[in-house]
Amino acid sequence: MSHPEVGDRLASIKHVVLVLSGKGGVGKSSCTVQLALSLAHQGHKVGVLDIDLCGPSIPRMLGLEGQQIHQASAGWVPVFADSEKRLGCMSIGFLLPNKDSSVVWRGPKKNAMIKQFLADVYWGDLDYLLIDTPPGTSDEHLAAVEYLQEWNPDGAVIITTPQAVALADVKKEISFCTKVGLPVLGLIENMSGFVCPHCAECTNLFSTGGGEGLAKHMEIPFLGRAPIDPNLVMLLEQVDKTVVPNVNDPEAEKQTAASIVETYQHCELSKIFAIISKELNQRLSATKK
Repeated sequence: MSHPEVGDRLASIKHVVLVLSGKGGVGKSSCTVQLALSLAHQGHKVGVLDIDLCGPSIPRMLGLEGQQIHQASAGWVPVFADSEKRLGCMSIGFLLPNKDSSVVWRGPKKNAMIKQFLADVYWGDLDYLLIDTPPGTSDEHLAAVEYLQEWNPDGAVIITTPQAVALADVKKEISFCTKVGLPVLGLIENMSGFVCPHCAECTNLFSTGGGEGLAKHMEIPFLGRAPIDPNLVMLLEQVDKTVVPNVNDPEAEKQTAASIVETYQHCELSKIFAIISKELNQRLSATKK
């Protein structure tokens, strides 16, 4: 039995967006998760494909560690983070023996894994497929862009922090997008200040405005800035500890798994990412394929 082509799998997906960062540690995965949670809360059906093969963090952030991928006749079935199946996720983290297992693969094997994810996962009808990538411009990025080329992905959202060293790497990421013909949909300045959990005052730990200035200089859309909010970390850690799937009690699993999309709305960052995700949605609607 032959595998379906990548385009066949993506035919029922309205928008395919890659989330990129030129530098590690800028909060790319957390931004991907928050974009996904915001879009899902707005009523969109969203999938998150985690192709950061050596550092898959999406399952943990969505409280899905320990879940298993199921094989259906149509292909791999994503793991869903809510009972209404608004938010699905696929990651190599679901295929590893345990969360401490390392992935020590050369480029060709990584590329084959990414192609399998794109070709074999049955997402069904989606409004958005967000692809969380590793930092930099490595094999994984080239593989994803190459396999998606015929389907013409909508573009990339780039994540940076305000510091000069991160901004320098972002310029390289934008150059990568230009070389491979991937439109830049916008830039998010993450970690732009620190929100005190007690008084809610925002203090600029590093600097602020660097990402917005770079976006203007490079003539790309600026989607917004988000501060560091300790409440987000507490929320994600709480989900990780409390959402324990119970395969023997489907109703219990339904009740716990439904919490992450709604619980996120109690975090102050949800207001910021609601605006960012709506801006992204408007830009994509204006340039609909």
